[in-house]
Amino acid sequence: MSEKEKMIKGELYNPMTDSELINDRQKVKELCHKYNQIPPSKPDERKDFIKKIFGKTGENICVESNFFCDYGYNIEAGDNFYINHNCVILDCAKVKFGANVLIGPNCGFYTALHPLDVKTRNLWLESAKPISIGNNVWIGGNVTVLPGVTIGDNCVIGAGSVVVKDIPVNSLAVGNPCKPVRNLI
Repeated sequence: MSEKEKMIKGELYNPMTDSELINDRQKVKELCHKYNQIPPSKPDERKDFIKKIFGKTGENICVESNFFCDYGYNIEAGDNFYINHNCVILDCAKVKFGANVLIGPNCGFYTALHPLDVKTRNLWLESAKPISIGNNVWIGGNVTVLPGVTIGDNCVIGAGSVVVKDIPVNSLAVGNPCKPVRNLI
């Protein structure tokens, strides 16, 4: 099994020595660099270009510069999708955003997991767990979403939160660690 297949399956893999993964990352980093250079005065060009980076997109998407990701092909975004400035998506596993999702500035979505065991970690092995963001979700600025998290439909995640566990539908959730504080329905 290739390192890429291991990555997609959530198994331990080595991203640092596998030529296919190295090439995939290099390709998307070049695309992100080019994307981040497109002037704001060319929104149609920006929208068309982000579709070269993401694995799947809906209609009416906007991703502000600067934007960075690891592979791009593991990112899916629904209709009416907006990312504010300085977003990082480490998409070693699938990162799926529903429709009508708004993401504030300086947010990070990280699927990569590194072993706690130092001997394994020093072999450059890692694994990844997917992230899923439901429909009608607003994520405030400076939010970090960690591997394996699902945020349900109709949620609001308060600015500065670190989301380490699933957030149920219709929740206002805040804090570090992020916890639901009230139901929005």
